[in-house]
Amino acid sequence: MRADAGGHSVERRTRPVPAAALVLVLALAGCTGSPSSPGTAATPEPSATSPQSGPVGSQETPGRFTPVVAEKLDVGLQLPWSVVFLPDGTAVVSERDSALVKGIREGKATTIGEVPGVEPGGEGGLLGLAVSPTFQDDRWLYAYFTSAGDNRIARMKLEGDAGGTLSLGQPEVIFSGIPKASTHNGGRIRFGPDGLLYVGTGDSQRREQPQDTQALGGKILRLSPDGNPAPGNPFGDNPVFSYGHRNVQGLAWDGEGRLWASEFGPDVDDELNLISPGGNYGWPTVTGAPGRSGLIDAKVVWPSTSDASPSGLEIIEGVAYTGALRGQRLWAVPLNGGNAGTPVAYFTGEYGRLRDVARAPDGRLWVLSNNRNPDFALILGEAS
Repeated sequence: MRADAGGHSVERRTRPVPAAALVLVLALAGCTGSPSSPGTAATPEPSATSPQSGPVGSQETPGRFTPVVAEKLDVGLQLPWSVVFLPDGTAVVSERDSALVKGIREGKATTIGEVPGVEPGGEGGLLGLAVSPTFQDDRWLYAYFTSAGDNRIARMKLEGDAGGTLSLGQPEVIFSGIPKASTHNGGRIRFGPDGLLYVGTGDSQRREQPQDTQALGGKILRLSPDGNPAPGNPFGDNPVFSYGHRNVQGLAWDGEGRLWASEFGPDVDDELNLISPGGNYGWPTVTGAPGRSGLIDAKVVWPSTSDASPSGLEIIEGVAYTGALRGQRLWAVPLNGGNAGTPVAYFTGEYGRLRDVARAPDGRLWVLSNNRNPDFALILGEAS
């Protein structure tokens, strides 16, 4: 199986293209750039069983604020993958190939430490980070990484000395056995409002795994903070929360506590999905939103992966923001309950591949570039 620059395997699959069915008011907090809208809102009419087909982006979104870049931090990052924040506002960044964890504070980056046991290769390496929801008490930093034999999750104490210098403690592996490959390693981890750890995995080029609820590939997992299957998971004493995924790259919750996920398609149909416990999202049987009985359609479909390859995901005040790798832009998608409106793109081609999007404690949105060598962080401020 061949992969393109966005981590999509190149295999031609033809799917119906759902249409933009709903246009909402989009209020963006943060950033510059000219908007464009080739994404597709896959929202069926109330009486329909599948989305309509038609042109995308044919209407303007009224009342839109234009995003502006407040700061561009050229701090010498090398293939950054994830950015998370400590309660004091310090940004903590993972570098995929170097296995380094770096801290950014007051516009300067320092190396916190190297995660042992990381074996980078292809899309694998040091990937997602997550900060314990009780960090001030337990000091745990969680990391998803590729080892010699699998993808796994470890947690490490993140200690600070009297001068504020941070260091990494020894890793404690809390979950292992997630399949690895040169592509489709997933890697996003995030604590939910329920205090549980959610994990996005890829199919690791093993197409039989996503539909097998006993396998770990092509899933969203839900774990307790110590790595056990979370109580109340849909398949009993099993870490699987949802299945039928290809390569989950972003996880975020809206204001009502609903989980959304961004996901790579193959050479068509990148997706933004609303996640239901026990839901089957169709891969490899379908992609996008074909309206197949028993499978859950994506809420947004980007028919051309050159427009997207959606990675990190954040939701602020009813707008989902996702960085695009191949698409080299920031997508903003207005949400309304369980539905999504027409995606709007910003910064197209201005800052290269955008890997992660995360909200800092001060409310501003951070965006990591990827593969600029060196890479940088954008801080998106408020526009009026």
